[in-house]
Amino acid sequence: MEAQVDRREPDRKDSPEKEPSLKGTLTGVLFIGGFILVTWFSIFFLFLSRN
Repeated sequence: MEAQVDRREPDRKDSPEKEPSLKGTLTGVLFIGGFILVTWFSIFFLFLSRN
């Protein structure tokens, strides 16, 4: 009989790699979300003023 070889990938928890910082992603999402909200409310109030 042959010995079984463990071919699983090593656990990622043991690696010293740090998680990437997502502060720039959060800032971008908040900026785009704010822009969409301002645009939506501007068009909504424009619609109300024309009725």
